[in-house]
Amino acid sequence: MSPSPPSGLVVVDKPGGLTSHDVVGRLRRILRTRKVGHAGTLDPMATGVLVCGVGRGTKLLGHLALDTKAYTATIRLGVATATDDAEGETLSTADASGVTDAAVAAGIAALTGDIAQVPSSVSAIKVDGRRAYARVRAGEEVVLAARPVTVSAFTLLARRGDDLDVVVECTSGTYVRALARDLGAGLGVGGHLTALRRTRVGPFDLGLARTLEQLDADPTLSLPLDAAVAVAFPRRDLDDAAAQDVRHGRPLPPSGLPGVHGAFAPDGRVLALMADRGEVARPVVVLAPANEPAP
Repeated sequence: MSPSPPSGLVVVDKPGGLTSHDVVGRLRRILRTRKVGHAGTLDPMATGVLVCGVGRGTKLLGHLALDTKAYTATIRLGVATATDDAEGETLSTADASGVTDAAVAAGIAALTGDIAQVPSSVSAIKVDGRRAYARVRAGEEVVLAARPVTVSAFTLLARRGDDLDVVVECTSGTYVRALARDLGAGLGVGGHLTALRRTRVGPFDLGLARTLEQLDADPTLSLPLDAAVAVAFPRRDLDDAAAQDVRHGRPLPPSGLPGVHGAFAPDGRVLALMADRGEVARPVVVLAPANEPAP
């Protein structure tokens, strides 16, 4: 019988030109297991942090708190496109040489903080059951409703003619492409995104990330299951009796911890993800069931 695949998380530094699904396919070949998934999605043009689960690590993906993200990006003023990035058809052009640094600073400030943002029409948001980008590609005109997002940082690093190199820190659901579009529109010259690199999602940053080439040479996890849960969730350490209850899927007294938390056996092994539900804490996902021997 072949050994079980490793379980945990792999943080990939995604290259440009690949979809997130492409990365999963490559990881399945590198790690020799079909049990690989990803949390969140990066556009093909984007690079940087993509969190992938392997083995039982796939059970973590739907529970990871990936609600804050950080990016570096380049915005080009003077050209608006249909997709708000460099891959779309040009809609308009304008001379941006007269846009002052002060105007750029004011435009960026107006898009910082709690804002209402209209997502790009080629986003993956569903409209009546179909993805917005699919409707656009079918020739439909799609206008999405504005939604509240928080841009906690929008900082200009450098200006190179019409190109602005920026850093963005924001909540999940914020579209950096839409920031580029709205900044250009506010300056009266149009704008679009020419480069995007995700440097952090939740607690996972580029310091943990490896390229596919590095993973091919050294096919190991970024974080084994125990370490992954310890990094990504609040921790609850159990005694032997409580650990046995969790292994059998039984509830425990409430932990007082916010949201989903990791329950760990006395030997440091993660047993489950749990959450307080009224007067008890119940398993959300059992990661080490009763019939599995300890390593």
